[in-house]
Amino acid sequence: MSWRTLVLALCFAVPAAAQEDDEEVVAGLSQSRISISANFDGSEILVFGAVKRESPIRSQPPLGVIVAVVGPSGAVTVRRKDRLAGIWVNQNSVEVDAAPSFYAVATSAPLEDILNDTEDLRNRISIRRAIRTVGAAGLVEDPTNFTDALIRIRKGAGLYQMNPGTVEITESTLFNTSISLPANLTEGEYLARIFLTRGGRVVTEHRTEIYVRKVGLERLLYNLAHEQPLIYGLLSLALAAIAGWGASAAFRWLR
Repeated sequence: MSWRTLVLALCFAVPAAAQEDDEEVVAGLSQSRISISANFDGSEILVFGAVKRESPIRSQPPLGVIVAVVGPSGAVTVRRKDRLAGIWVNQNSVEVDAAPSFYAVATSAPLEDILNDTEDLRNRISIRRAIRTVGAAGLVEDPTNFTDALIRIRKGAGLYQMNPGTVEITESTLFNTSISLPANLTEGEYLARIFLTRGGRVVTEHRTEIYVRKVGLERLLYNLAHEQPLIYGLLSLALAAIAGWGASAAFRWLR
């Protein structure tokens, strides 16, 4: 290839690259604060936005949109039970260094069609990539089975969600989707991450926070259990004793 051909090729490649770099996300949420009360049974967040461009859309790979909502992460011990002498007992265990308490991913198309593995590894977008198990391979022969079990359990509880094709894109500019939040949310700061992709590569990312807090009686009991555990324990025993005495009295009266 001559230098003239190379220069021409670079000239034609620059507009496409510039177009990708010019794209930014302008996004919003239907609510950025979630209150967990005694009757909280879940919620839903609408994520909507637009792609801001400095120049008109040129011919290039189709736009992909990925929305990921991540809850607070923490260490988790995953144990496997095996049958020993007719009794199920804990055998092997793996300490997961960090696993999100909640993780939901919504995409405009199947994830593998709009995101390559290298970008997934770099940005930790898929559920498996979001879980860190550093050093687990040296402890057991099959650490991936423990990760699979954690994902399966939390999927069953509605805490891990993978929703392909649920992000609606209009005219390659506007997008929207909804994320369902279950009733068993963990309190803390959640992060909404919005990715634009083209040709499997992440073009840009937008982040915004969601705050989940306990309120009312839930907040009182939570603070008491964590700040005054002795008082919380004594009150629990007292309430249990009163409830037992009340049930016994009611039974005697019915007889």
